[in-house]
Amino acid sequence: MKVLVTGAAGFIGFHVSKHLLERGDTVIGIDNMTPYYDVSLKEARLKELQHPNLIFEKLDLLGDEALSSFCEAHKPDRIIHLAAQAGVRYSIDHPKDVIKTNVVVFMNILAQAQTLDVDHFVYASSSSVYGSNKDIPFKVTDNVDHPISMYAATKKSNELMAHVYSHLYQLPSTGLRFFTVYGPWGRPDMSPFLFADAIYKGETIKLFNHGNHRRDFTYIDDIVAGVIKVLDSAPAKNANHYALYNIGNNQPVELLHFLKLIEDAIGKKAITELVDMQPGDVEETYADIDAISQDLGYQPATPIDVGITNLIDWYKSYYGYK
Repeated sequence: MKVLVTGAAGFIGFHVSKHLLERGDTVIGIDNMTPYYDVSLKEARLKELQHPNLIFEKLDLLGDEALSSFCEAHKPDRIIHLAAQAGVRYSIDHPKDVIKTNVVVFMNILAQAQTLDVDHFVYASSSSVYGSNKDIPFKVTDNVDHPISMYAATKKSNELMAHVYSHLYQLPSTGLRFFTVYGPWGRPDMSPFLFADAIYKGETIKLFNHGNHRRDFTYIDDIVAGVIKVLDSAPAKNANHYALYNIGNNQPVELLHFLKLIEDAIGKKAITELVDMQPGDVEETYADIDAISQDLGYQPATPIDVGITNLIDWYKSYYGYK
């Protein structure tokens, strides 16, 4: 099977591509290598990803013609769209950038999926769509009409756009609401990486909401397992060709406990400062995964302490710490 993976040099895209290659699929990877965070990390992921069945192109997905030519040349059977401008806080300060990357690009990829008549269009949504919902755990049937960041608004718009294309063109599509993904090769702007980096450098960690956050931290291998199960289970081209799932660990963890696990794995205490909640942030995330468990047999399998140990082992190796 030929699978187009956008954001192939990104955190989740790298791991998904690696899994697909290892099982014998052809991966048609696209990434624009944006400098939102250290490009050398993306380059290192691509180096790790090298494989005879990998076709990779550095490509700006805002360009219709270049994207169309690339897709027409390689004709993927299925698409996993993971490219996006990440960052809730970034989206508050740079709303136009986020709209271009997360809405206009999404439209371009949707159009390609329809033109190519792919078997399945799988895309990344986010737990951020739940906004300030108070009903815990978050269910895919919950109302998500009240996003509290531009990032969340773009992800909800993606779900609506995919629904329209599924309805108009019978495009089988599945959206995945990811919950706080962490693990080796992770993003440097996310808390697990930031905490480890600050501890090693002896820098202060700001704990927002005075450390009272709870997050459904989900290990990357469990995210990949969910993505692959979904990819291989396309909704039929009929009235039910649109699907939406949460992919989370289903076990929220207090931020202070999460930090303690990182301290234990590193063997050094953190320097912390308790600060107020940031705009666009929420106190707790918690995924109800009943739908994906019942439909596809998905169950996360990585305990938080094991995941943190794996993350820190990789971090030490990559950055040369003892």
